[in-house]
Amino acid sequence: MEQEITFSYSYSAKRNSEIQEIRNKYLPREESKLEKLKRLDNTVQSAGMTEALCAGIGGALVFGLGMCLAMEVIGGGTFLIALGVILGIVGAIGMICAYPVYKKILSDTKEQLAPKILALADELASENN
Repeated sequence: MEQEITFSYSYSAKRNSEIQEIRNKYLPREESKLEKLKRLDNTVQSAGMTEALCAGIGGALVFGLGMCLAMEVIGGGTFLIALGVILGIVGAIGMICAYPVYKKILSDTKEQLAPKILALADELASENN
């Protein structure tokens, strides 16, 4: 009597891709050169935004407080009116300084990261040729 030997194999592309996705989450990830270039470019483009927003919003809040005091919405009296005018001027200066702060930090960051970005971009361009 002969024994019949059979082989059965089932393959599911969907199941295999799910397994690979889960596996890839736990593997150590290395940043490619293109990803590094994009990250550096994004760093330059967003540099100074937080500082400028803080200066602008802080200046606007101080300006608003000063105007409330100057127009006697809050409190009253000559001292508070004078304090309100001073706070309004300080707040306006804070709002005016927001854009120069942004430009200064942006140019400093661009100057600092430009050599790395250019070297990486040249390296990637030479690989494509």
